[in-house]
Amino acid sequence: MKINLSITFLFLVITSTLTAQNYKQRLNTIDIQHYKLTIIVNDTTNNIDATTQIQLKFKKPVTEFQLDLVNKDSISGKGMVIDSIYQNNVKVTFTHVENKIKIQPKHPFPGIVYTYTIKYSGVPKDGLIISKNMYGDRTFFGDNWPNRAHNWFPCVDHPSDKATIEYIIKAPNHYQVIANGFQVEETNINDTAKQYHWQTSVPLPTKVMVIGIAKFAVQNIGETHNVPVSSWVYPQTKEQGFNDFSNAKKILDFFIKNIGTYPFQKLANVQSKTRFGGMENAGNIFYFEKAVNGKQNHDDLIAHEIAHQWFGNAVSEIDWPHLWLSEGFATYFTDLFILENHGKRAFLERIKKERKTVLNFYQKKQVPVIDTKTTNYMKLLNANSYQKGAWILHMLRHKLGDTIFQKGIQDYYEKYKFKNASTTNFKNIMAKASGKNLDIFFSQWLYKSGHPTLKTNWIYYNKKVRLIVEQTQKTIFQFPLDLKFIYKDGTSEVKTIQITTKNEPFVIDTKGDVKTLEFDPNTHLLFEQVD
Repeated sequence: MKINLSITFLFLVITSTLTAQNYKQRLNTIDIQHYKLTIIVNDTTNNIDATTQIQLKFKKPVTEFQLDLVNKDSISGKGMVIDSIYQNNVKVTFTHVENKIKIQPKHPFPGIVYTYTIKYSGVPKDGLIISKNMYGDRTFFGDNWPNRAHNWFPCVDHPSDKATIEYIIKAPNHYQVIANGFQVEETNINDTAKQYHWQTSVPLPTKVMVIGIAKFAVQNIGETHNVPVSSWVYPQTKEQGFNDFSNAKKILDFFIKNIGTYPFQKLANVQSKTRFGGMENAGNIFYFEKAVNGKQNHDDLIAHEIAHQWFGNAVSEIDWPHLWLSEGFATYFTDLFILENHGKRAFLERIKKERKTVLNFYQKKQVPVIDTKTTNYMKLLNANSYQKGAWILHMLRHKLGDTIFQKGIQDYYEKYKFKNASTTNFKNIMAKASGKNLDIFFSQWLYKSGHPTLKTNWIYYNKKVRLIVEQTQKTIFQFPLDLKFIYKDGTSEVKTIQITTKNEPFVIDTKGDVKTLEFDPNTHLLFEQVD
């Protein structure tokens, strides 16, 4: 996901009342297998009529279990009202308060798949955005991140419980429909309505389960590695949109070659009403509508969202504090795409800018990347999750070398594809690939706040540099520091020292008279220098 900065404040305010979910309790109780969502939309009202069938297994005997669904409130009139719930073909008792459905199942046995059919209706408060696009045309776009799916269908709205999903959508026939998975059906119901059926073959987290209903111009770009790629844009911006998304195949090809097989059945890039700059919905990425301008100046945005198909969608963080496994990965693999296609200079400009962003963020908020205290998930969309997460991968790549780093990334993807992973899971994979103990590296960069802030003093005498490196920050880091010795005869060389303590002296042999000393010349370290 990329944040649309012009509306960042808006969505932070909207979600200021979000609270943390006790996901482990539910994860140990039920396991959602499949959602089948039948939804009817119309042009007269914003009311939806829907039925969701949920196939699930119980992990232990229970007398009650919970699903998430926003209930109708008397003030706005928005929210959902449940008509009935059936377990298989038997009606069951339930309550629906405080956005939770509490269901009393009948004789549940662990390990057996039960189908719960929930019939409901209402006007979505959020999650399914029913509005008009920039040209005044009516649109319906899912926009679930982080846990807004339960505004329009009952679910376990947490990334830890992944499931397959299918949609049966009945809409006026002047619309087209895009959704996760592949299209099973498109049928004319009558002179005014159509039915669309989309279905996934692999499990997804709810945050990327979406539909888009609008008037579209659609271009099938072709295939790469047997993956069909298409562009879905407003008819009014057809030429611009087709041009902007035309590089998607090249970007997709880069990630397939460097990470592994593409995890989904298609890649559709969609102009939409998402509140984000881009939203990585699985197999059909939604971009904010003004990103389409015909200038092809959003390749980094497109690359970021495509990278998410591997990291965030196929391999999903087990819980929100591990969001860097999604956003940091997408940020850094976009950087690597830039390195491959635009060269080292462009790459270095990006990571230097990202480092500056991290340092500026720390001045405002001193929290670790693995942030277990912030329960407003929108506030996790910050420089720690994105740019610092990317920088941690950048330093890890330098520490392990390109070949081992790539092998570790590929092993991580293959092991946790269509599953959930924690930071410890990732650390263990990279440690195994490299044969190195990475405990200190992960502990200091991810579980502690801050970064090295270095005060340095050096003098040169008789082919030796005497150097003192002082860490002025509170938490002491251990790291390699590259030094570039620039000699008076115009030559130079790079040497590396290991920093392990707060105040450390070094005596370094040189080849000649040192004119100046440059710290971190190749941009390998997240740090700042002070006078």
